[in-house]
Amino acid sequence: MKYVCIVHVDYDLFQRMSKEEVVELEKSNLAYDAELMERGQLLAGHGLEPPESGLLVKVRNGEMSMSDGPFSEAKEQMAGFVLVEARDMNEAIGIAAGIPLAKYGQIELRPVYAVPVHA
Repeated sequence: MKYVCIVHVDYDLFQRMSKEEVVELEKSNLAYDAELMERGQLLAGHGLEPPESGLLVKVRNGEMSMSDGPFSEAKEQMAGFVLVEARDMNEAIGIAAGIPLAKYGQIELRPVYAVPVHA
């Protein structure tokens, strides 16, 4: 079954870290990705630019609108995702716990919805 590990962190964390600490964190993330890939469990994964680089796009009553964001009241923002294959939720929990950024933020773990085929 496929699971999405949605990584949430406080982006200010990266401003407080030294360049060397950021490099080490990036290396540990890449090493963990390589380990998951070798086990056939990594399907996709990407980090995201900070929230202020994004936009919110909506369509209401056929009209499109955009606004800066996404912003939330919480300090932690979505920083990236890892799409994995796991036997069950317990295995997916173990994978999520191994993501290095879990030490600095939190990982939201969600099963992927299998869209049914409608005739």
